[in-house]
Amino acid sequence: MGPIMDDGRPIFIQIAEKIEDDIIGEGLPEESQVPSTNQFASFYQINPATAAKGVNLLVDQGILYKKRGIGMFVTSGAREKLIEKRKEQFYEQYVITMIHEAKKLGITIDQLTDMVKRGDDV
Repeated sequence: MGPIMDDGRPIFIQIAEKIEDDIIGEGLPEESQVPSTNQFASFYQINPATAAKGVNLLVDQGILYKKRGIGMFVTSGAREKLIEKRKEQFYEQYVITMIHEAKKLGITIDQLTDMVKRGDDV
């Protein structure tokens, strides 16, 4: 999983994103059990209530579900749902921002497309 970074965002959001990353990267397959909130808390050296808040955020979004007395599991279809969510975030955070900046600089869509294609070599 890797350490939680103090990037100014709430820790519970970072915990949720780490779980999302593991689901997208298939480190946590659909229908597999996720670590307990106590395991997250111990691993990241955070309060168990904070870890639970991150996990519950994903429960609220339908990414995780609870099996009573057993633990939390990844929902079927969670990976595709997360990929779609991340694609939309990517579009809003990067593509729209890039297009606005390109317009300010007088870069046409064709020129911008050529620049993006050049990025294939990166």
